[in-house]
Amino acid sequence: MLDSDFYRGRRLRRSPGIRALVRENEIRPADLVMPYFVVETDDSGFRKPIGSMPGQFQLSLQELEKQVGAAVKNGLQAVLLFGIPKEKDELGSQAYADEGIVQEAVRRLKQAFPELVVITDVCLCEYTSHGHCGIVQKGGEILNDPTLDLLARSALSHVRAGADMVAPSDMMDGRVLAIRETLDENGFSGVPIMSYAVKYASAFYGPFREAAESTPKFGDRKTHQMDPANSREALREAEADLAEGADILMVKPGLPYLDIVRQLRDGFDTPIAVYNVSGEYSMVKAAAANGWVDEERMVMEMMTSFKRAGADIILTYFAEDVLKWLNK
Repeated sequence: MLDSDFYRGRRLRRSPGIRALVRENEIRPADLVMPYFVVETDDSGFRKPIGSMPGQFQLSLQELEKQVGAAVKNGLQAVLLFGIPKEKDELGSQAYADEGIVQEAVRRLKQAFPELVVITDVCLCEYTSHGHCGIVQKGGEILNDPTLDLLARSALSHVRAGADMVAPSDMMDGRVLAIRETLDENGFSGVPIMSYAVKYASAFYGPFREAAESTPKFGDRKTHQMDPANSREALREAEADLAEGADILMVKPGLPYLDIVRQLRDGFDTPIAVYNVSGEYSMVKAAAANGWVDEERMVMEMMTSFKRAGADIILTYFAEDVLKWLNK
């Protein structure tokens, strides 16, 4: 209760210095994770623009190292890797191949930038010929339990290559436990899992599927990704993943689900991550290209909203831009 009937909130907004003193949330370089798409190719200079994500590219190993190197100089501290193999098959075997594209990318980045936190996406959709996140049986059903072994093998191969953290995004039931047990049994009990714990079947993923070449050949992913109408279910999913051994809980997408970020923040004391996904990124880029919005102000406002909602970690395709703006 205020002592005075006449509250003068403007006193704390009078100047940039005073506003900075009382600012409740700040965006730091350490908050940001930049996703990259690395392609298995014989062309060392391969750098293909992603049409639906202006400013983003599919990159060869050599180009990935260059891109990440420039970002590291600007303060980038963590990356998330997605791989696009030359060959795909029904079981996504390149996802867990020791010499797979993500495994090679991990080795390259850890050698070039030892202090960089390298996180790998663990899923099968980029590697399967059908584009789904698990084993598909005749009739189109995605099999949950048989898929867990392949996901665990994928995570183990990433960690053996040097990954600092794995991030399962498939939304199969029990995948965190399968990965945790496999890592522990193989001497990697110290490697954390950042689980895509609350991942919705969202329309905001469209541009990503072009970038990762992971569009399903049939059907959709509604049998394993969450219904956008549900929020209580998010708490159950998060609680289950924590019980299975997750160290960080992620909400995906970000902006349409800030209420879910807040619910997880209030309900759990574990670190919370949020994924500012491709559709959110592309909408801002399109509006900015048309001169309709101030891109820098809008993006920084978005980043602040994630922090204000309770996120500790922000995965965003804007990470490189934000670092440049923070340095400026």
